[in-house]
Amino acid sequence: MIDVNELRKGVTFEQDGKIYKVLEYSHHKPGRGKATIRVKARDLRNGNIIDMTFISGDRVQDIRLDHHDVQYLYHDDAFYYFMDTETYDQTAIRREVLADVAPFLKENMEVKLTFYGNEPLDIDLPTTVDLEVTHAEPAVRGDTATGVTKRVTVETGLEVDTPAFVEVGDVIRVDTRTGTYVTRV
Repeated sequence: MIDVNELRKGVTFEQDGKIYKVLEYSHHKPGRGKATIRVKARDLRNGNIIDMTFISGDRVQDIRLDHHDVQYLYHDDAFYYFMDTETYDQTAIRREVLADVAPFLKENMEVKLTFYGNEPLDIDLPTTVDLEVTHAEPAVRGDTATGVTKRVTVETGLEVDTPAFVEVGDVIRVDTRTGTYVTRV
């Protein structure tokens, strides 16, 4: 058991038979009484995001997770498929569970797959990923008074705000934590 004050972004815990991963965390201490901890968490089995409120001193069950290096293979209408790089076993994860990270997945990409027992739950992406620009609006000439940005679409369908000089065919580096442009590669 862990105290709810130890919950932070990325921490995984179990409550009422469900496994949650913390997406956002806030701690509120009123002038009187106990502090409240508000958590936005994703149910790792079905992908639902819920808000939870705890009172300081509450406890939740911590869980042991295993991580395996896997390679992303492909996806269909319901699942994303990964292959363990050591055993060559293939694992499928439901589309709803990976909704937030799916736009960063590229075929043959190496990621870490999180298991609870034999059940695959989540993936950990690298901090940045390099993606090719497939659509970009033309830049407006002379519009350089401030840091001009434009919206581009990359090969996975993700839309990113980039500087005006980025064109179709360029490869850009995108931060997977925020979905923002880092640099042109």
